[in-house]
Amino acid sequence: MTLIVNPFASSVNHRTRVRIQQLLGEQHDLTVVETTKGGHAIRLAHGAERAGAEVIIALGGDGTINEVANGVLQDGTDGTGDGDRPGAAIVPLPGGSTNVFARSLGYPNDPVAATSVLVDGLKAQSFRRANVGLANGRAFLFHVGSGFDAAVVARVERRGPLKRWAGHPLFIAAAVATWVRGVDRVNPPFTLATDDGRINDGAHLAIALNCNPYTFLGSRPLDLAPEATLDEPISLVTLQSLALHRLVAAAIGALRNDTGVPDGGATNHWPSVTGATIAGFRPFHYQMDGEYMGMTSELRIEHRPNAVTLVMPPPDHSTDV
Repeated sequence: MTLIVNPFASSVNHRTRVRIQQLLGEQHDLTVVETTKGGHAIRLAHGAERAGAEVIIALGGDGTINEVANGVLQDGTDGTGDGDRPGAAIVPLPGGSTNVFARSLGYPNDPVAATSVLVDGLKAQSFRRANVGLANGRAFLFHVGSGFDAAVVARVERRGPLKRWAGHPLFIAAAVATWVRGVDRVNPPFTLATDDGRINDGAHLAIALNCNPYTFLGSRPLDLAPEATLDEPISLVTLQSLALHRLVAAAIGALRNDTGVPDGGATNHWPSVTGATIAGFRPFHYQMDGEYMGMTSELRIEHRPNAVTLVMPPPDHSTDV
């Protein structure tokens, strides 16, 4: 197996790394490599997969596991064993500030505790196929966001050093600042159309979800689309207004009920989307798995079934994520 470490992730330190390497190296042939910049984990994962790694582990935040997945998908086996040899399974160890994907799979939010669960999952041969989404050809594991939420992520990324220490308070402050002076709250930046004919003529926010939740607020999940799972097509949630009462109502609904954001009024909630196009009236921000990707004038969203293999917690494992 190969352990890809993002040494700049907020929860990664020397003591944690040493213990994780001990746990993984006791029964497995372990190679450890470090990322040095954004995008590096894609190349490292691709090289490890080509060299025959059976399991590739990402110790870092959600951006690191996203890059690892994209590196494995470059190889043509798609992580599913459909090529000449079995593709590498991937797994996230939580080293970032929120760790949405690791927690959505059922791993503890502590990286050492998650490693112990991973070791048990390997013993139990707890593997599963999983869908991914594609946004302009790049895979996302849990969501891609356009418009307002991506503008918030962009503001957070501009304060990168603070992200390691401030966590959720920084995101809340960035959301407020973005709403006050960072976006046009009157003129929506894009339209949306699904391949099966559902149309939104103007939206300020669009989130395509490959699984649930959208994120965590502390220990509480923000369930925009609870039906979104790694076995189903994408769910698409949009917001046509950035009026404060609309944002608050959507957030409260996602926190308090088991149906997520409602479909109707100023919001759309469309399940079972296999393809959609977000077309801009002007360039708009987008983010993928919590990492800011830049500006684009169009975003093509697609569902790709059974694209990766994941190492899951063993069936008898339960944890407070």
